[in-house]
Amino acid sequence: MIERVRDQRELLAALERAPVVLLVGARQTGKTTLARTVVEPRSESYFDLDDPRDLARLAEPMTALEPLRGVVVIDEVQRRPDLFPVLRVLADRRPRPATFLVLGSASPTALRQSSESLAGRVDVIELGGLRATDVGEEHLDDLWLRGGLPRSYDAIDDEESIRWRLNYLRALAGRDLPEFGMGLPATTIERFLGLVAHAHGQLWNSAVPARALGISESTVRRYVEALHDALVVRVLPPWHANLAKRQVKSPKVYLRDSGVAHVLLGIDDRAELLRHVRVGSTWEGLVIEECVRWAGPMMTPYFWRTPNGAELDLLLVRGDRRVGVEVKRADAPTMTPSMRAALAELSLDRLVVFYPGPRRCSLAPNVEVVPAATLVEQGPT
Repeated sequence: MIERVRDQRELLAALERAPVVLLVGARQTGKTTLARTVVEPRSESYFDLDDPRDLARLAEPMTALEPLRGVVVIDEVQRRPDLFPVLRVLADRRPRPATFLVLGSASPTALRQSSESLAGRVDVIELGGLRATDVGEEHLDDLWLRGGLPRSYDAIDDEESIRWRLNYLRALAGRDLPEFGMGLPATTIERFLGLVAHAHGQLWNSAVPARALGISESTVRRYVEALHDALVVRVLPPWHANLAKRQVKSPKVYLRDSGVAHVLLGIDDRAELLRHVRVGSTWEGLVIEECVRWAGPMMTPYFWRTPNGAELDLLLVRGDRRVGVEVKRADAPTMTPSMRAALAELSLDRLVVFYPGPRRCSLAPNVEVVPAATLVEQGPT
């Protein structure tokens, strides 16, 4: 098992801060495995609501939970959203005898209940797949090809990894995504995901999948929002300092896991990936996802584009601080007109250009070319 040091550290810090920690993420990102590093699964303080025996233990939740001490884990909490008001009462006890670690597969019900019932008492952590820091510099290409879902990355070979990802997609389409309001047959949801994969890293045009699937554009937009809520897709909005002067309205879409994107695109191995027309887009998606996770919830991600073609792949904003990120799959990136325009128009504090090469260099004041492998050690900010 790969040790996820950064995620463990973040989780332990949250458990110190808040009486309730809500750990959310898409299916199979490793939430349960991470929780089991904190609490032994056979402990009386561990409740797996996929297990009917644990569901029965919580038939009277106050009676079951009130005597417990230390960290208490409730896994798959979306099956019992009625627990949140009980957790609010237990979280308000002084001194605090227990901290509750609550796991959910990004259920809309769980997130809504937590924000309403546990306002001011809950710390929310979003868990993605394996990070570059988890696998190390020498395995960054494996992470790109197979993605960060642990069972896909850890598969014994590429064929087994592909088989696992195909089964994962079928489970998403048949069971999980309908819970987010995607009212289509499972095979049509898989087709929809394929259309998203072909738009990976591009401006989203709802008219294309609407025509392909015979549904309205408003329905397509709603389904993309559902995929975003399910943490399957990242919808990156355009940056505009003034709504009245907004120049680009459409967002860009990225499948959060590069391995899922590759299997939807029919990419089976590294040689095929390097020949594929989307090789630059999936590489860009991997680096952007790593950068957003490094930046954390304190910085908001955008992209920037103007009608005359100037573009910035990622803009991270917190207050007056602005950090730009460009992703280049090139041997020796150079200063471009888009970079100059971004520096001038966005007043960037820093512009980082990630590329697959081994050396870092400066292109201009506050503009640095950085090997993508440095994402193992540091982020863009």
